[in-house]
Amino acid sequence: MVFSSITFIFYFLPITILLYYTVPKKARNGLLLLVSLIFYGFGEPIYITMMILSILIDYTNGLLIEKFRENKMLTRLFLILSIALNLGLLGFFKYGDFFLTNMNAVFGWEIPLLRVALPVGISFFTFQTMSYSIDVYRGNTKAQKNLITFGAYVSMFPQLIAGPIVIYKDVEKQLMNREITESTLREGIERFILGLGKKVLLANSIGLLWEEVRSLPVGDLSFVTAWLGVAAFIFQIYFDFSGYSDMAIGLGKIFGFDFLENFNYPLTSQSITEFWRRWHMSLGSWFREYVYIPLGGNRKGKVKTLRNIAIVWLLTGFWHGAAWNYLLWGAVFAVVLLFEKTFLLELLSKTNSAVRRFYTLTILGLSFAVFALEDLSHLFGYLKAMLFQNAFSDSLFPFYTSRYSLLFLLLAVASTPYPYRTYRRLKMKKGSHVIFAALEGVLFILCLAYIVDGAYNPFLYFRF
Repeated sequence: MVFSSITFIFYFLPITILLYYTVPKKARNGLLLLVSLIFYGFGEPIYITMMILSILIDYTNGLLIEKFRENKMLTRLFLILSIALNLGLLGFFKYGDFFLTNMNAVFGWEIPLLRVALPVGISFFTFQTMSYSIDVYRGNTKAQKNLITFGAYVSMFPQLIAGPIVIYKDVEKQLMNREITESTLREGIERFILGLGKKVLLANSIGLLWEEVRSLPVGDLSFVTAWLGVAAFIFQIYFDFSGYSDMAIGLGKIFGFDFLENFNYPLTSQSITEFWRRWHMSLGSWFREYVYIPLGGNRKGKVKTLRNIAIVWLLTGFWHGAAWNYLLWGAVFAVVLLFEKTFLLELLSKTNSAVRRFYTLTILGLSFAVFALEDLSHLFGYLKAMLFQNAFSDSLFPFYTSRYSLLFLLLAVASTPYPYRTYRRLKMKKGSHVIFAALEGVLFILCLAYIVDGAYNPFLYFRF
């Protein structure tokens, strides 16, 4: 079930809100756990068992770590057990066939593939449960003794499928006691509608162009059309994923939670280092706190700092998918970030903002082409077109630009903070609430019209 579906908007969400605001406060976590499991099992009910197993593993390990805290060897054993079981689940479902396929190819083996369906959102909730066990082990948080409350944290449907990754210690107090006011409810509804608009009206619309361009024979692909296609993909994945995050944050507010932001206008960045401070911030924060810093961060000399950056980015690439292009994508960013760390940022600081933005967008274009195309032969052919190996232009480019130029302009403006700042400033004016409520209603109706009519309605980060 996706947020931009009729089933969710007209059935699941209204019924859930009605029940949530009707039951006693003490029963809300139990209700949230129940509806989240129903939400998760809507497509593949068999994986509800896996979700419950994941909850039980880390709930039990958290209690054991806290109970035997004075015994360092035993608590370390329980932590290792938690991490191993979580990574085991993730590895089996997400990476099993990748390793088997490559071992068969390298050694000439004929080991049958697992061919198991990937549980949606597994990369997100396994990271959440691992971070919980690690934080209990470190003493950064107390173990949650109520199984229902812990289950509600792990399975919470607003951020279950595609984040943001919510760290337990950030919502611990809200799990125990949360107040919902008219103001937070209104903010939640507004944020959900804005996110729905970003996903349905913007991401889906420009995604159609990317689907057309990627289906073209790479030998016939011109330089300008290849770059136009990648620009479309970058806008699509940004508005798709940030729109989902907005909807998740909005839903969180409706149910009394305050999730951290996941995007901060990353396409305005002037370096790749800055981009990754603004893009998918919950993932970057997770890797920084639970991988980069434990490896030594930047505290053990330049060589180990560069090593740690490389490790984190190879893992980041692999987290996104079990395919060579994702590892290559992580490696590309590792190399660029290493260059920026050692000398490139200093060079960029001596140039003007236009040069820095051009550099950043060029690197993003090349790297997101790697991200988008899993077939390596297709990818390398596409990259050749982006690097002047084919004709400069073709007959399709003027057709695409005439058809999508206004949408590109809208996307470019919408990817900056100015529209939202203007929106917030105008909302502060007296009597504006009625006008903006009407505009948000119109936006919601437009989204529904698109959902009803449009067959193209993917969520790109569901596969991760």
